Amino acid sequence: MRIIAGKYRRRVLKSPPSLHTRPTSDRLREALFNVLVPQIDDETRFLDLCSGTGAIGIEALSRGALHVTFVDKSRKSCGLIEENLDLLEIPEAETEVVQSDAEEFLRKTKQTFDIVYYDPPYQTEYRDVLYLFGEPEAKLLAENGILIAEHHNKNNLPDLIGELRRWRILRQGDSSLSFYERS
Repeated sequence: MRIIAGKYRRRVLKSPPSLHTRPTSDRLREALFNVLVPQIDDETRFLDLCSGTGAIGIEALSRGALHVTFVDKSRKSCGLIEENLDLLEIPEAETEVVQSDAEEFLRKTKQTFDIVYYDPPYQTEYRDVLYLFGEPEAKLLAENGILIAEHHNKNNLPDLIGELRRWRILRQGDSSLSFYERS
């Protein structure tokens, strides 16, 4: 697994030793960031939710994001993320690693994010987390913020959930990316 572009381009990340983590493929990551490039700048606050290896968030940092918050419920995954951040010598001021369940983190945080990438295990029920972003009073997504959910092609996510509207689906192999914004 490698970083595709930007400041940390071609740097190799440590991979998980088991198959309990399903890292996003390089091709899907490249397709994702081809869409996101115009949205990422030196003020972008990025949330990598269910981070696994941290590859998505590190790619965002490599492409100029100001700060990335990595959230994963697995202690081992959080340790792997920390190892990858250290390996690339990414300044701690640009990152935060949180060991927490996604829904629990979202209910407690006071932060607002410009881009959120949500990539839980494919068998997860997505609606509860998506609804936390789509609730009328939700402040998790910044104005003009984007939420991307990675899911299996056979798992059809809703076009509308609360005030979230899906505006794009990108398919690659067995995976799909659903892009949401507040309507």
